[in-house]
Amino acid sequence: MATVNPPRGMRDFLPADKARRERVLAVIRERYRAHGFDEIETPVMEEHARLHAGVGGDNEKLAFNILKRGLDADAIRAAADDQAELSDLGLRYDLTVPLSRFYASHRGELPTVFRSIQIAPVWRAERPQKGRYRQFVQADIDIMGDATSRAEAELITATLDVMDALGLAGASVRINDRRALDAMLDVFGFPESERPGVLITIDKLDKIGPSGVAAELRERGSDEAAVAAFERFLGSLPAGGGDFGDERIRAMLPAGVPDEIVAHLVGIGEAVSAARGTAPLEFDPFLVRGMGYYTGTIFEIAHPDVSYSLGGGGRYDGMIGRFLGQDVPAVGFSIGFERIVDLVAIGEGDAGEAVVLVHDRDVPLTELLGHKARLVAAGARVRLEQRTKNLKGLLARAEADGYTGFATVAAGQQDAEVKPLG
Repeated sequence: MATVNPPRGMRDFLPADKARRERVLAVIRERYRAHGFDEIETPVMEEHARLHAGVGGDNEKLAFNILKRGLDADAIRAAADDQAELSDLGLRYDLTVPLSRFYASHRGELPTVFRSIQIAPVWRAERPQKGRYRQFVQADIDIMGDATSRAEAELITATLDVMDALGLAGASVRINDRRALDAMLDVFGFPESERPGVLITIDKLDKIGPSGVAAELRERGSDEAAVAAFERFLGSLPAGGGDFGDERIRAMLPAGVPDEIVAHLVGIGEAVSAARGTAPLEFDPFLVRGMGYYTGTIFEIAHPDVSYSLGGGGRYDGMIGRFLGQDVPAVGFSIGFERIVDLVAIGEGDAGEAVVLVHDRDVPLTELLGHKARLVAAGARVRLEQRTKNLKGLLARAEADGYTGFATVAAGQQDAEVKPLG
């Protein structure tokens, strides 16, 4: 029998998998709403020019573009090297660009400080591999209109609450500021034109170590004095650990980083500590994050059970201004839904009884639907199954699909007694 697979990098979900994903999403939504965020929805497509405005970093190169309607073969060949001529729309590659456009469109209808939830699929033309898909779900919360550290603290507190609710207690947040990174590179003497490439190399520090980073910077042709200054700074850093506070942050930054950046970070830690009784934050002066639209604080979720981050985000104060003509402070945090959904153990919750109604072939339809209607009215979820010779196999499959009970029905039977599965 031939196997018919979905497109590479995309997946089908069987009923049990889909139900589990929805239960995890329900927890995420419930906790975010408890923290005062409101859910919105934006189209899966945006204008090509908006998706390729230079704010999406490498993700812009991975966008799925949609051909303009009515193009003939000659027009396509003539514009083969000009995507803007071929496409007027594209599938969204993240939820931040659509959110910025949404806010610019509806600002007059929204509160001064707007807290949004967006949970939806996005598409990227990734090279399919384990853990990388061309279609995947993002779960974002964002705050627009608040430039203070309160916004970051609210996002971090809500996100850690979600982690706890999903049974992923012990999560922490690595935090940095793109302005601190830029000031650091300025102190070391890296020219502004080199900094994007330098940041790419610094982002590999966890993988290749200080000597590897220094060697790669030299291979890039970076200024030798700047590389040497960077090496000296790496050698002077204090050991890991320590409270997240003014003293710790200043000890991990070179002299010359503006005081207001440190004060903003300290304010976040104080607010998170007030909300949770502790501040599970770690200052990481070399956290980079690749999105080109970040303008300030950046952060990632870390968990001791895994070596990779479970989400991240940051401040993008300049993006909305591209659409509105007026800058609006904005910051967001995205949970890596596809990464966490396989880590959590979550049951049926309060979904109610799920019953398989096993019936003989000769049961009249009116009787069968009457039994089903009574169970549904009592709050049960009901699936009809005609009795088979292998009743044990039928019930095992139903249990695997999340059903908790069964009842058998024969013609003329008055009641359907529900018995537990398993």
